[in-house]
Amino acid sequence: MVNDRSPDTQRFSNMKILLADDNIINQKVAGALLTRLGHLVSFAGDGREAVKAVQEGTFDAVLMDVQMPDMDGLEATRAIRALPDGKGCLPIIAMTAGASEEDVRQCQAAGMDGHVTKPFDPQKFFALVEQYRGRNGIGE
Repeated sequence: MVNDRSPDTQRFSNMKILLADDNIINQKVAGALLTRLGHLVSFAGDGREAVKAVQEGTFDAVLMDVQMPDMDGLEATRAIRALPDGKGCLPIIAMTAGASEEDVRQCQAAGMDGHVTKPFDPQKFFALVEQYRGRNGIGE
């Protein structure tokens, strides 16, 4: 478990994160963890909501479930990457139960920056986001 005030978590504090997942339990668990660590978390229940949220808001990163109804995370990522005015230039981290090489390849091909396997591992997520800090104003 992560200590709320450890040096590793303090440097990630106060990020605006969009959490896109159709599963309410996953939203609550991941959202509570991220909030407890000092982040501002917004939620989207499917890919279309995620694209709309990125169009209308400002986020430091997106944590995107891959398998969602209506518009899945791969399609949503492609749509976000195509947004004008640099809106799509932010880290998008895949969150999925699939950890095969093919799953990872599909995420990368869609434009995702990283991959976190469920159950959600906060240290892996934080490490991935840190790799992209500074892109699109992150951490500035």
